[in-house]
Amino acid sequence: MFLASLLIGLREGLEAALIVGILVAYVRKRDRSDVLPRIWWGVGLAVLIALALGAILTFGAYGLSFQGQEIVGGLMSLLAVGMVTWMVFWMMKTGHRLKAELEGEADSALAVGSGWALAWIALISVGREGIETTLILWGWVGQPAALLGALVGICIAVGIGYLLYRGMVRINLGTFFAWTGAFLIVVAAGILAYGIHDLQEAAVLPGPFSGHPITPTDLRTGEVLVGLTDGPFWLAAFPFGWAFDLTGSLDPTGLAATLLKGTVGFTPLMSWLEVTAWAIYLAVVLPRFLVRVRKNRIAQRAAKAAREAAAASAAATPAASPPVLEPQAAPRLVLADERKPA
Repeated sequence: MFLASLLIGLREGLEAALIVGILVAYVRKRDRSDVLPRIWWGVGLAVLIALALGAILTFGAYGLSFQGQEIVGGLMSLLAVGMVTWMVFWMMKTGHRLKAELEGEADSALAVGSGWALAWIALISVGREGIETTLILWGWVGQPAALLGALVGICIAVGIGYLLYRGMVRINLGTFFAWTGAFLIVVAAGILAYGIHDLQEAAVLPGPFSGHPITPTDLRTGEVLVGLTDGPFWLAAFPFGWAFDLTGSLDPTGLAATLLKGTVGFTPLMSWLEVTAWAIYLAVVLPRFLVRVRKNRIAQRAAKAAREAAAASAAATPAASPPVLEPQAAPRLVLADERKPA
């Protein structure tokens, strides 16, 4: 759980740090350092909003019934999956022109005069990352290791962002966001399964907690059917029974189970609906993401090749030599003995 939350905090924090770094560098380039405090006001307010949202969701849920807590948790998990998916594809699509877009917005904001519009840009840009991080980590709020990992990841991201801004380090951001984007998609699949489990426990979605006649059970023992072959016929447990039950051989609170839950969303006891949603999400989203990564790399290679060809062409073209001017004919000196007699 620590590693998963650290990578989430690192990616989301680095996105926010890059945005702030672009804004700060641009206003310094425009010699408008007077508006820097307004940018920091926007960043600070965005952080406070994210923390307030986390506090409201955490402490507000304590006053709800168990069913209410499960409903809120399930819906927040589904919302987090939607935001993560959108942000991953948004970054892959617009990340290469993020700098130009932010500078264009900053230029329009500076044209207003006061510079407070820059605070709004910082608030929206950083707040979006903070809210997304809050929603992703909210399901792990009761686990100190997860919160510590996210905090460490954010601190590392801030440090990397500062070093990038100062030009003291260089990293391939395209490769970084491609790898972390793929990881986030796998994590989002696990969050989706976790949210479905919460909604099944709250009886919002049918499943092992719904009871007879929705839940497939053994007619003699009343236990919920498990797996492929349990029951009177093959796949009798599908779709509202348990897909597998490994609680007898894998401790749900152990290190291995916790690590698998925090990375791929695996738990020792999962329903068929959870497993099906997890598999469909990965089967639909991950290939599309990999196709987008491949297209970006092809476009980057083509752009690099075009730049190199243009540079080579410019180097091979000889510099135009100045035109050679014909010397003007000097006036001929007519000697006295060459004169014709009158």
